Amino acid sequence: MGNATRNYCAFYVSEPFNPSTLGAHATRDFVYYNLLKSWKAKDNDFPFNNAHDSTYNVRDNSDWESTLKPRLHERLGNSKNIIFFLSSKTKSSKAVREEFEYGMGNLGLPVIVVYPELSEKYEIQENNNIKNKVKELWDFVPAFKSHMDSVPTLHIPMKKELIKSALLDKSFMVNSKASVDKYYYL
Repeated sequence: MGNATRNYCAFYVSEPFNPSTLGAHATRDFVYYNLLKSWKAKDNDFPFNNAHDSTYNVRDNSDWESTLKPRLHERLGNSKNIIFFLSSKTKSSKAVREEFEYGMGNLGLPVIVVYPELSEKYEIQENNNIKNKVKELWDFVPAFKSHMDSVPTLHIPMKKELIKSALLDKSFMVNSKASVDKYYYL
């Protein structure tokens, strides 16, 4: 593994990409990734270190095996965790499957799951259990769901301060990760 100091963002972008000039930027889950980048741009102390900036950008029509997949592996190899934006619009694309198969399955990267459609902690859990409406979202990405029993996962709503806390939490970094379980903030 490379220098694991970055945060890898996983999000759904439809395949093939929207041919409009907006491309991936028109995809809902991609907007949340851009929000993280804007928080970092406004506040240099915001602890987001973007793994996607660790390699050169690739074009949407690049070859999967020779360009896209190796770049994805390199970015994950430079990462200490995965930030996964999971919404009702998320689907299991080739890239999303590979991110979890390689990131969680091979590298053992912990995952911070951000639910953009939820804004409060109580929407995640009830009576010390993760709510069924959250668990139902896991079914959208089988590769993520099947690897949750191999790495610690933190489940949080879309709140800047909670995301900041999660990014600073050593329990969700590959070299100091907590024991395998599903976590949430009370």
